[in-house]
Amino acid sequence: MNRIGIDLGGTKVEVLALRADGTEALRTRAASPREYGPLIDAISGLVGAADRALGPAAYAAPVGVGAPGSPSPSTGLHRNSNLTCMNGRPFAADLAACLARPVRVTNDANCLAMSEAIDGAAAGQGDVVFGVILGTGVGGGLVVRGDVVDGRNGIAGEWGHNRLPGLSDAAAAAHPCHCGRLGCLEQFLSGPALERRYAAAAGVSRPLAEIAARADTDPHAAATLDWLVDALARSLSVVVNIVDPHAIVLGGGVSNVPGLAPRVQAALPALVFSDGCDTPVLRAMHGDSSGIRGAAYTATSRPSALER
Repeated sequence: MNRIGIDLGGTKVEVLALRADGTEALRTRAASPREYGPLIDAISGLVGAADRALGPAAYAAPVGVGAPGSPSPSTGLHRNSNLTCMNGRPFAADLAACLARPVRVTNDANCLAMSEAIDGAAAGQGDVVFGVILGTGVGGGLVVRGDVVDGRNGIAGEWGHNRLPGLSDAAAAAHPCHCGRLGCLEQFLSGPALERRYAAAAGVSRPLAEIAARADTDPHAAATLDWLVDALARSLSVVVNIVDPHAIVLGGGVSNVPGLAPRVQAALPALVFSDGCDTPVLRAMHGDSSGIRGAAYTATSRPSALER
């Protein structure tokens, strides 16, 4: 089946027209309007271009949208989006009405997990895949048997807003999160948080890519990355204990730190409640394209078996 994926961000809207065989018919983008009506119109225009690229036989292909925030299952209103014009609006319903076709809206971490489970790094690993985004923010998504798990409250996989394991109350209070909680993983494992940790130790600010490149010669860089491996492994061990996924996939800018995935995988066995742990921790195969490819695949995804 042909599908259309939309990657909706704070600065751009990108569309991908995906043929039934998984090849791309079109990929293009536009700036994200900051007002609600123009945003719906911009997406409609991009979907029209995708329709034309797929051809008349594929008219009204289903649309999946990877968006910041998520729709509330109880009200249908969008929430927690940094594209604030969406919040408090029935975005999914309005877009479906405008496009006159099925639309599924989910968050970007779910899209990463979907893409990597279907034809990415976790393909063939097993039924349950947990996808992690480590970028300017931290998030997670869960896919079971090829379908996104949204959960009863629409927050399944929202791992980035749990407290860092082992954190004291005082340390949590020193790391307030924009979500209103204290000590969230996002305040420690995001790219900006790691850059702040390095700067506090080294007395100089550097981008994360440079910190990673200096790890062999800069003890502060090495210590920052060692801390990242330990903290990420401790945080993912909770996911393994609860969900026991067949694979964990890392995406986002922090996942580009050389050797991060295998080092975290090696650290997990000592942390999980089992006599062993061979859970593969993998770097996303599709990189920055994972989100929009996953959005296209979610267009025809059903609610997970866990929710039926």
